[in-house]
Amino acid sequence: MDDLRRIDLNLLLTLHALLSEQHVSRAALRLHRSQPAVSHALAQLREIFADPLLVRRGGRLHLSARAQALREPLQHALQQLDGLLGSPGFEPGRARRTFRLAMSDYGARVVLPALIRELRQDAPGVDLVVSQGSREAMLGQLIDGEVDLALGVFPELPSEVQCQVLFEESFVCLADRRGLPSRGGLTLAQWLARPHVLVAVRPGIDNEIDLALEALAEQRRIALTLPHWGVAQTLIAGTDLILTVARRSLLGTRLDPALRSFAPPLPIAPFAFAQVWHSRREGDAGHAWLRERVRVLSECSAGAS
Repeated sequence: MDDLRRIDLNLLLTLHALLSEQHVSRAALRLHRSQPAVSHALAQLREIFADPLLVRRGGRLHLSARAQALREPLQHALQQLDGLLGSPGFEPGRARRTFRLAMSDYGARVVLPALIRELRQDAPGVDLVVSQGSREAMLGQLIDGEVDLALGVFPELPSEVQCQVLFEESFVCLADRRGLPSRGGLTLAQWLARPHVLVAVRPGIDNEIDLALEALAEQRRIALTLPHWGVAQTLIAGTDLILTVARRSLLGTRLDPALRSFAPPLPIAPFAFAQVWHSRREGDAGHAWLRERVRVLSECSAGAS
C-alpha cells in the first residue's frame, strides 16, 4: 500500500512509455515532456520497484526481467482506467477536437476533399492538421505520438501499429496526344524510349513502377522527379514526357485536352492504400469515429474510380 501511494497516474504513463519505447528521449517526445523530467521519473520508478527496469547493453536500453513482467498488466490497467475516465462515446456534432493526420500528396487528393466536406457538415468543431512525409517519417511520427493517423502505402509495419486497407490502386499513363498513336497506347519499347516523370517524396527504386521494370531487367530514364503529383500533368503537355501515376490521383481533375491517358505497357502490381494508427489509440472513441469516416469515404472513392 505504501508503494501505491508513491505512484501517481503520470508515473504510470511514464513507465508505460519507457517500457514501450525503451528509449528515454523517444518516451519524452511521446509524453510531450522534457528528457530530464522523464529521466527523473525513471529514477523514481527504479526506486519504487527496486529494479533498474531499463538496462544498458551494447549502447542500447533493454528491459529487465521485472520490466518485461510489468508490460502486459500495466497495459491492461491503463486501458481499464482509460475506459473508466474516458468518454463512453463520441458525439461528432458537439465535439471540439483536433486530429493530426499524415499523408502523401496522393492521399490528400483522394481522401481529404470528401472528408473535409463531411466534417464541416457533421462535425464542425473537429479540426485537422495535415502533414506530409515519407513512409518511414509517418510511421516514426505515429510511434512518437506526433500524429494520430497516417494514410499511405506501408509494406512493413511495427507490431504496435494497427492497419486497415482502404482500397487497392492501379496505374495509368499520361502523355501528349500528338506523340501517341491515334488509338491505344505505346509498346514497351516505345514507352522505354521516351523520358519519364517520377512523382516521389524520396527518389529511389522503392516505387511500384520501377520495381516492375527491374523484374523485366529494364530501366526507364527519369528526366524529371517531383514531390507532388498536382503539378506533374501540367508539365508534360507539349513535350515527349510520360507520366505514370496512381489512377485515383486523377479523380476530380480536368485533364488537359492536349493529354491522353492509356494503360501502362507492362504489368505493374497494384498497391494497397491503408490507414494506420498506434495501438494506444484503440480505446479512443473519437479516433475510431474518424477512422470509420475515412474508411467509408474511401470506399465511395474506390467505387467512383
